[in-house]
Amino acid sequence: MAYHPDNDASALPVAVEASSLRDQVATIRQALAESPVRKWLFWTSVGMMAVIVATSIGQVLLNRWNQPFYDALARRDMAAFLHQLLVFAVIAGGLLVLNIGQTWLNQMIRLKLREALTLDLIDQWMRPARAFRLANAGAIGVNPDQRMQQDAAHLTDLSTDLGVGLLQSLILLVSFVGVLWELSSGFVFHIGGTSLAIPGYMVWAAILYAGTASWLSWLVGRPLIRLNSDRYTREAELRSSMVRVNENVDAIALYHGEADARRRLGLDLGTVLGAMRRIYTAQINLSWVTDTYGWITVVAPILVASPVYFSGDISFGGLMMAVGAFNQVHSSLRWFINNIGSIADWRATLMRVADFRIALAETDVLHDKEKRIEFGDNANGSLTFEKLEVASPDGCTKLADQHVEIRPGERVMITGDPGAGKTLFFRAIAGLWPWGSGRIGLPAGETPIFVPRVPYFPTGTLREVLDHPNGPDPASDAEISAVLAEVGLQRLSSSLDRSARWERELGDDEQRSLAFARLALRQPKWIIIDEALDAFDGPSLRRVLSMLEKRLPGAAVLNIGRGQHNNHFFPRAFTIVKDAGVPALKPVRVRAGAIEPPPAAARRKA
Repeated sequence: MAYHPDNDASALPVAVEASSLRDQVATIRQALAESPVRKWLFWTSVGMMAVIVATSIGQVLLNRWNQPFYDALARRDMAAFLHQLLVFAVIAGGLLVLNIGQTWLNQMIRLKLREALTLDLIDQWMRPARAFRLANAGAIGVNPDQRMQQDAAHLTDLSTDLGVGLLQSLILLVSFVGVLWELSSGFVFHIGGTSLAIPGYMVWAAILYAGTASWLSWLVGRPLIRLNSDRYTREAELRSSMVRVNENVDAIALYHGEADARRRLGLDLGTVLGAMRRIYTAQINLSWVTDTYGWITVVAPILVASPVYFSGDISFGGLMMAVGAFNQVHSSLRWFINNIGSIADWRATLMRVADFRIALAETDVLHDKEKRIEFGDNANGSLTFEKLEVASPDGCTKLADQHVEIRPGERVMITGDPGAGKTLFFRAIAGLWPWGSGRIGLPAGETPIFVPRVPYFPTGTLREVLDHPNGPDPASDAEISAVLAEVGLQRLSSSLDRSARWERELGDDEQRSLAFARLALRQPKWIIIDEALDAFDGPSLRRVLSMLEKRLPGAAVLNIGRGQHNNHFFPRAFTIVKDAGVPALKPVRVRAGAIEPPPAAARRKA
């Protein structure tokens, strides 16, 4: 639903709470557990683990190959050298096949994770009335498209790469710690006349070396979590501004507003560039740690093992085997250091996606402590309002009459001054805004059709737009053409099977006329309208009312608007009033990753 100044009164007051990492991980795990592709993900993950274990075995065999190969070189033994080259070819060929298989599994896991997570978010978002409530729940509801499309895709990519890398590092670590410990058993340090043997010497050296670097990397790289999250928010605002400009290029051109639009886009771009500049500064600081550590690593394993080599306790081949095992253990331990930037990015993206899903679930229980309007069914088929008061942050909207009954087939006008809360009253009847007191009695066995001020048309053919999925059987071409002609849209009769974005092809009056044509084809018995008739010019309004009179003679029509319509068509009238003295709604508690509630301008983007 498009933004309108009167909508500000129906924006929820929001108090924001930060969710924990535990909550965020739990909600993503729940999303995957409920996904229809969860079994496929499970077995693919099992296959990935099997491939990684097999690769680790191959790495151990390759490490053991180092000693006879380098010893053959040291002895200048050509026969042994050629034999070891054949052994290498077998091991490397096997590892090549495993690496290709791992790449394929990695891509499939990434694809299915994207499918599972995005479909779950769409499903949660498209639960009845959730998207509306979320859009009115503060900053967490701004730019949901980015969280479901870009952020979800980025999260699945990072999760796959980091998860597979971590699993590979853990298995390699388990595989080579034993090898390195066994190699370290022969390391004896000769200090003066004393011999000193340290069990697992190179294992402890690798752990100490990688642990120190990991702690320094986390200390320097931790700010990247907040900075990445801020950047994604700024990017979303820039994209939203660009989309808004693109959707209003005609109005911008007519008002010569290009300079102002360029200035606003420049401001949004400036915030993005500022966020990126802060990230780059943090990344440079992190590079001082990781790059320094990387260069030291080139010689670190040789430095660690050199005292034993120079004492003559191991051969050159043994030294190279120990260096290879040290590098494998150290490579596993330095996974955190190598991925600190990606981990910070993953943490920021997880926060955005998980908090969005948490907020979707929590919008169903917002204001649980507030009084809610009672809904019920009327066996006599009437629509009733009993002492109805609709609560909002700035007061209470209610009918001047405490008891109102609208019988089947009646046509009723409800009017009110600007700011009285007519749209809020419309949303309350539809169940989108349940907070307040009193009772709304709906006609039993009937589903009222609600007509908002701005109609919604899905992208597709005109026939699909008019044949609503919740409507009766599809109408014939002749019937569709007749209804279109009655509302002044006979030119569209030849475009029934043409696919288009109809909100862009039709003018405002034509869009509203098309919405009423669709209404006539659905044949509802109850129609509730929110100011959709107010914007029609005289001839268009007469055509629409005439069509309703002809096509829906027995339908009850409740029109909420400014009261400028035909009193013959709407013989009954009631008035909406605003009582600012009634206590306002209390703030909602929403866990949203420490995001501040937006100003009114941010809500316009929703």
